[in-house]
Amino acid sequence: MTKKMIVRADDLGYSEAVNLGIAKSINEGIVNNVGVMVNMPSVESGLELIKRKDIDYGCHTVICSGKPITDPIKIPSITTEDGNFKPSSDYRNAKEDFVVYEEVLLEVEAQYQRFVDLIGKKPDYFEGHAVQSKNFFKALTTIAERHDISDLKFDFEKNTVSFNNQPLYASFDFSLENYQPLDTLKELAKQNHSSGYSMMVCHPGYIDQYLLDNSSLIFPRVKEVEMLCSNETKDWLKKNSIELIRYSEI
Repeated sequence: MTKKMIVRADDLGYSEAVNLGIAKSINEGIVNNVGVMVNMPSVESGLELIKRKDIDYGCHTVICSGKPITDPIKIPSITTEDGNFKPSSDYRNAKEDFVVYEEVLLEVEAQYQRFVDLIGKKPDYFEGHAVQSKNFFKALTTIAERHDISDLKFDFEKNTVSFNNQPLYASFDFSLENYQPLDTLKELAKQNHSSGYSMMVCHPGYIDQYLLDNSSLIFPRVKEVEMLCSNETKDWLKKNSIELIRYSEI
């Protein structure tokens, strides 16, 4: 029996080195879904690296990295005094949701519009980057409904997410100690779940100074590039009848 799996690469645009790792994972590897960080300075150069690839593009909406597209004065609950987004640590350490819905809605809409300008079409999927906030999630759903696009509903504490009314069994364990991405992919593919879909969220990339200065997720990115491009991975998927699919196929 053939099982269906989504392998997704997040963070296109985060930095030049991350872009190179993602591009290799698409051009030479098994990735055919990519999440685009439209607010980041390196997004256009990252898109240039994969511009002729037949893949699904998602809007990987950001409120904790880089600068917003909206005027920071209009969205003070999610920005710092210097006009950047508040870091992810602020969200993790908060005892309550400090995100103001009306403010984050402005930024989510702005990133959606920026995505359409860059890609030339609606996103194939729509979701958020690295933040647990009910008001952020509410804004994502609102914008998805406003523009009739499919949003990916997720919870870091659960192994099942929802997309187009289908449950996807998912893996988010890329930051665990001694992370071995091929072992994670194999375990995910072997799971028995009702929809028949599984989803591996990856963050492939190489290392540059910007990544070192701004991210806590560093070496697992390099491990994932290797795994996503390796013949061992490709042979295992073929041997075990794992079909790699795109979000637009669900």
